[in-house]
Amino acid sequence: MDIKKVVVLGSGLMGNGLTQVFARDSRTSVVLRSRSMKDDPFAGVRADLDILIRNEAMDREEADAILSRMSFTDDMESAVADADLVVECVPENMEIKQDLFAGIEPLVRPDCILATNTSVMSITQIAQKTKDRSRVIGTHFWNPPYLIPLVEVVKGDETSMEVMDATYDYLKRIGKKPVKCMKDVQGFVANRLQHALWREALYMVEAGIADAATVDEALKYGPGLRWPHMGVLENVDMIGADLSLDIQRGVIPYLADNKEPSKLLERLVAEGKLGFKTGEGYQKWTEEEAARRRTALREYLIKVTKDLE
Repeated sequence: MDIKKVVVLGSGLMGNGLTQVFARDSRTSVVLRSRSMKDDPFAGVRADLDILIRNEAMDREEADAILSRMSFTDDMESAVADADLVVECVPENMEIKQDLFAGIEPLVRPDCILATNTSVMSITQIAQKTKDRSRVIGTHFWNPPYLIPLVEVVKGDETSMEVMDATYDYLKRIGKKPVKCMKDVQGFVANRLQHALWREALYMVEAGIADAATVDEALKYGPGLRWPHMGVLENVDMIGADLSLDIQRGVIPYLADNKEPSKLLERLVAEGKLGFKTGEGYQKWTEEEAARRRTALREYLIKVTKDLE
């Protein structure tokens, strides 16, 4: 299937980001659909593109070309007409997602792919109210989607391999790094890996093994430096499966294996210590420091993704 028209449903943070991701492809036209029109519906997209221009990751001509491939509407029927791919970025609420797909199914072509950008919810369940569940698929983009290459292409129980392959091939064509998750498991691939790491990190702080800053520094200046170029299973092969097995035998019995969220994390939330947004979480943050960290992350991602190309 040759995907040329993409519709993004939802104009929040992820919706704006995905719109520019798709519009980078010269063969793709993108429609962004929201319930309410704005004075400048692409203000968020322009702000993101300006960051790329300032960091010399894009020039003004490229940015203008991306914007020229976008359009904005609040009319659902016109938005999805003749679409090859529809991607929803609505709130993480099962009923909202189910009803959205059930509502647009009669409005789209029979071969139109219906993709959900959920980060953890079951693709199979999201498809439950549709008649043709073979075309419902998960496409989990990571925030900010115009900087992070990864997209998890997730197969629901009834998703066809034709839809899996067409979606994967299209994402690869537009410059993303898609991976296939062949089973509809909670958290897919990357979130499961991330939260396994988070569980151990949170446990170590809670148990007094190290404070939050120490845990973060150990990751940033140790194994985290390798990860853009060498995955954990490549690392196993590099050091040897036999040595890895010996290490596992010595460490695994002592790792956190709790099946519930961190008690310390629950206590922070109960006390209103939510991180950057409140000025305190595991660490204390001024507004200036929080803003600096956000900017530094985006600038780092721009640099590292340029190096990966």
